[in-house]
Amino acid sequence: MSNSELLTIGAFARASGLTASALRFYADVGLLRPATVDDSSGYRYYAPEQVDRAVLVRRLREIDMPLESIAEVLDGRDAARIIDDHVVRLAHRVRQARETAVLVKAALGIGTSSLSVRVNGVVFTAAVEQILTATTHEPDLPVLNGVHVEVSADSVVLTATDRYRLSTRTLVPTAPSEAEWSRTVDADDLRLVLPWTRRQHELRVSARAGRVGFQGDGADARDCRSLAEPFPDHRLLLASLPDVRTRVVVSRNALVRAVEEQRDHRVRLDVLGAAVAVSARGTPGAPIPAAVTGPAVGVEFALTTLHPALSTAVGPDVVLDLAGPREPVVVRSADNGDLTTLIMPVHPEPPAQ
Repeated sequence: MSNSELLTIGAFARASGLTASALRFYADVGLLRPATVDDSSGYRYYAPEQVDRAVLVRRLREIDMPLESIAEVLDGRDAARIIDDHVVRLAHRVRQARETAVLVKAALGIGTSSLSVRVNGVVFTAAVEQILTATTHEPDLPVLNGVHVEVSADSVVLTATDRYRLSTRTLVPTAPSEAEWSRTVDADDLRLVLPWTRRQHELRVSARAGRVGFQGDGADARDCRSLAEPFPDHRLLLASLPDVRTRVVVSRNALVRAVEEQRDHRVRLDVLGAAVAVSARGTPGAPIPAAVTGPAVGVEFALTTLHPALSTAVGPDVVLDLAGPREPVVVRSADNGDLTTLIMPVHPEPPAQ
């Protein structure tokens, strides 16, 4: 290609929407090198077919993608996943910024009256009881003994995790919330107020400094401590799960009974054909009929991890989504998909010698 067909850095900047200084920077870091550089003058020239690459760089920088990630996208190495992961991180940062803004305004006494939401008392109590099974006492991570409450205009999301399980439940408020906010409520305090919340037709849940309050049908009210530590980024974890290879729909009661019959601290689920079998120490149980889509797979769990995930599910059937023997398993209620529990498997024990 002759120099007459090339674009000067100024013309290329206008065509791509980048500044000349940005083009020099991207050339220096190896993202977008000029087609040629004049040895005597140092002038940089670009080929017309480089415009699309330059526009792509500009657009990726507009969504704050780091340079090293842009390089991977341009090389075509799993570009869709890299972009999706970056957007998930951006969304998490936006949520954090909104939550911080709410806290700052509350500290300044601005807009504190809007930090509330109304929910059905019975439904809220049942949802919290399902989520509480995934809380734990861990001195180094006190936030794990909390239920994270995220409020938006049309939903209330409850989440808890002990690092081996992650349970999340979504509720519909009885009236739209005026603001988005979140708090992590102390699980021990919640357990104490649940007998009272269960008797309320409607609850007004409100956030205050260091507390979450519950106003019932009358003048009576309760409150719980809120935990200051940041809650784990559960949305990023859920978004980064591997693809499901095997899906199982099985009777919840039958599966819970089979698990409860085991006497070992570890149990194994084997999905074969149109059935699920529960075993311990290599002793298989009776197969439980199931609707299975995908290849056979076997996964081992700690009994104390698997049983709560199954027993708190809603409805007669549960859905198990499996990606492999060492990947997290997602447990969902077949007729109530807003309750989701993620459980971590354990590595298979070597056979006894």
